[in-house]
Amino acid sequence: CIAGFSSVNFFLSRYRFQACVYFASVFQAMSCGIHYLASVFMAVTPNFVCGIPGNVSSVLFFNSSESSIEDIWTLWTSTENYIVVQLEDGEVWELNQCSRSKREVSLDLAYEYKGNKSVFSCSDGFFYDDTKWKSTVVTQWDLVCDREWLAKLIQPTFMLGVLIGAVIFGDIADRLGRKRVIWFTSAGQFVFGIAVAFTFDYYSFVIVRFLLAMVSSGYLVVAFVYVTEFVGIKARTWASMHVHAFFAMGIMIVALVGFLVRTWWVYQIFVSIATLPFVLCCWMLPETPFWLLSEERYEDAQKVINIMARWNKVSTPCKVSELCSVQHDDLVSGRTGDNDTSSTKKHNILDLFCNWDIARRTITVWLIWFTGSLGYYVFSLSSVSLGGNEYLNLFLIGAVELPCYIVACIGMDKLGRRNTLIPFLILSALICVLIMVIPQDFNILIILANMAGKFSIGVAFGLIYLYTAELYPTIVRSLAVGSGSMMCRVGSVVAPFCVYLRSVWIFMPLLLVGIMALLSGILTIMLPETLGKPLTNTLVEATELGRNKKSCSGKTPPAHSGAALEKIEMFGQETVNTEK
Repeated sequence: CIAGFSSVNFFLSRYRFQACVYFASVFQAMSCGIHYLASVFMAVTPNFVCGIPGNVSSVLFFNSSESSIEDIWTLWTSTENYIVVQLEDGEVWELNQCSRSKREVSLDLAYEYKGNKSVFSCSDGFFYDDTKWKSTVVTQWDLVCDREWLAKLIQPTFMLGVLIGAVIFGDIADRLGRKRVIWFTSAGQFVFGIAVAFTFDYYSFVIVRFLLAMVSSGYLVVAFVYVTEFVGIKARTWASMHVHAFFAMGIMIVALVGFLVRTWWVYQIFVSIATLPFVLCCWMLPETPFWLLSEERYEDAQKVINIMARWNKVSTPCKVSELCSVQHDDLVSGRTGDNDTSSTKKHNILDLFCNWDIARRTITVWLIWFTGSLGYYVFSLSSVSLGGNEYLNLFLIGAVELPCYIVACIGMDKLGRRNTLIPFLILSALICVLIMVIPQDFNILIILANMAGKFSIGVAFGLIYLYTAELYPTIVRSLAVGSGSMMCRVGSVVAPFCVYLRSVWIFMPLLLVGIMALLSGILTIMLPETLGKPLTNTLVEATELGRNKKSCSGKTPPAHSGAALEKIEMFGQETVNTEK
């Protein structure tokens, strides 16, 4: 652990420029965590009963008599309960959640009644329990009873936007650059986040949140690639993994703001303000030298390298011209005949399947993304059985991710990416089996096992971001991470439906997660190890990373080798060694 933290300290002291870029970029990741989980409290459904026309004079709930419905909520225990109310004109009504009954004979106020009743729909609205939340989107637009399905669509439609945004902005970042996408998505998070609070109906609310989901997902995907391309080998593991730590901090902020602010639109404004500091300074972020070199914008790349050298106090920064001359022979040998025109080729998702080795790698990586997300949300949804304070529970759910990322970082640095991923995926499967055999009366053991499952799947879930970025070359790196994130969001959309299978068999969700985790762990054995290896820049180099010499001939243009580009990452270290 000390060795890991020393790598971080070295990174902060020797790579001042990269450290500033890193912390500025990952700060915004907190906003992604905030918006992803904001609906946990914003769309909560409180206790409610059918509304009635007229003023209530007395209320009866079993043997308790009160003067107002608000005083009954502390006694409410089940959705099967009903409330008996008497109006000022003498009428007696029974109020259920989705219907109301008028007693034909109302001589006295009693809870039990065997006479005739007239049943009516809830045409006069609903009475809501506002002891915890003064207002939610559910109470704002009456998303209960026959409109309950609209409330259940709030999170799935958000995740659909996350899915689409991951693919769209990942591809745009490879075509137009990382910097422009970071500018647009960070500004979009602030604008759409504030706009959500001022939506006038349910449909406008869902549409604006869909757009918010797209830009939030786009930022998270591109920011991860952005910091990975700026950070050198020594600190890449810790730096990339702690992007997720900032995301988890966003979840904890949701719990804190939810505890302090109980009106949904005020709550939405407060959580969106967290985006503002980054929006004001994101225009100063530079483009990554990796992307500039892949686009053959050598002068712009040299400018960024010179700025990095000044910040890092490097007297002799590396020269792009020297890198180009070193790689000139590789460039010439790679270009034959008509392949000269391939240098302008734009890459798409088909390049992730350019040959069998890359295609097998892509399928395995996508499966790990899907399994990580599915397991993450299944374990999270199961944690509601903990009981107690829901705000504290959510805070702890976010906090439990912090140590799992530390463990993942130590494992990746000591054992390697693949050798850490495999045991934790298999461990997740074993924990699923363990939960299934624990007697249901042992609540504490079940809770601890669920938290252990979330911890283990969290390690795999966090690790796959960095591992994916290292498995693919610069020209399709954002696309690879974006498509993987798309599979991740498919898993997050499927997870609630997986939990619904508890009605078929209580352990069905755990069985599915266990099978997927075991299959993913076995297939991961065939992936190459990337620990300590330079980032690749072409699909040819990425294929060779798997020790397979089959090239993607005709599929990708030759470019500067990852080894040469890695000098850009490490030139600060070279200067330090010279000074010693």
